[in-house]
Amino acid sequence: MNPAMTPRAISSKRSTAPLTNFFSLTPDQVLLAVEELGYRCTGLCYPLNSLENRVYEIELDDRRRIVSKFYRPGRWSRETIQDEHQLLAALTELEIPVCAPLTDLHGATLHQSPSGILYALFPRIGGRIPDELTAEQLEQLGRLIARVHNVCASLKLKNRLPLTADTYGRQALAMIINSGRLPPEQVQRFSDAVEMLLTIADERFRNLETFVIHADLHRGNLLYGRNGWTILDFDDAAVGPPVQDFWLLLPARHTECKSDVEALLAGYQQFRQFPRSTLRLIEVLRGLRYLRYAAWIAQRWDDPSFPRAFPDWGTDRYWQQLIIDLYDQVRLLRSDFIDET
Repeated sequence: MNPAMTPRAISSKRSTAPLTNFFSLTPDQVLLAVEELGYRCTGLCYPLNSLENRVYEIELDDRRRIVSKFYRPGRWSRETIQDEHQLLAALTELEIPVCAPLTDLHGATLHQSPSGILYALFPRIGGRIPDELTAEQLEQLGRLIARVHNVCASLKLKNRLPLTADTYGRQALAMIINSGRLPPEQVQRFSDAVEMLLTIADERFRNLETFVIHADLHRGNLLYGRNGWTILDFDDAAVGPPVQDFWLLLPARHTECKSDVEALLAGYQQFRQFPRSTLRLIEVLRGLRYLRYAAWIAQRWDDPSFPRAFPDWGTDRYWQQLIIDLYDQVRLLRSDFIDET
């Protein structure tokens, strides 16, 4: 299972019309929306890799490139997206390298297309996605993450999803069962594995410091260029523990790559204290991510791009492997829990 994917929350109360328009979004419609904001385009418009939103790189008449991001209707409210933009603006003001949305003449960053889809424009950022991270790079990233967290903790944003056993666990379980894609003979065993995982999660999530974090900080959301690192895509920003922004950068379980963990912490603690006891949350968070990944695909199965992207999802083999993964996490966590208590 690929842990770099995270499912998203969708409200079923929204109109289906914007979602239908989202599925049928064309380059002509994208260019029209961009030009309505006062930009002149050459006509070059091509899609970038994104399943959740629709993202396009666009060339302007002056040969600059910008990126348009059309948000999936029904996923986030306008207020939730504006929290993301507020955070990016605050980080940019402090010269922390992120990709903040462009403002129009009125200072707005979030717009609505004629077909009802919310969208924003971003500068194109150059750089490459790292294949591996050295100890020096991990220490650099530790410093950068700490600076991001200092700003996040100070803003106290109100409209982002909390990362809890309920939102990332129980809601995901309900989505999967309600999808009808889990074979009936697997429901009980799957549910039992999830409930055991969530019992441990409830215990370990008590009395944690939480604030809005990136929440999806894997290597695919990093670029390394001439001026160093840039963190991309705060779309999944959630209220959670700081350790969530650590573990996806590690090449293995944290107990198997202790030098990498120490490099991250060495950089982080130059700017912000890190509670080392929260490292025991990592395997809980990994298990929740397995579950949320499956629920995300279940939510999105009506999107034509998802069956093409995930042809094995929903097969007996897929569910059997997911159940094995969840039970493995429970066994690991129970052993760890016994050792620490």
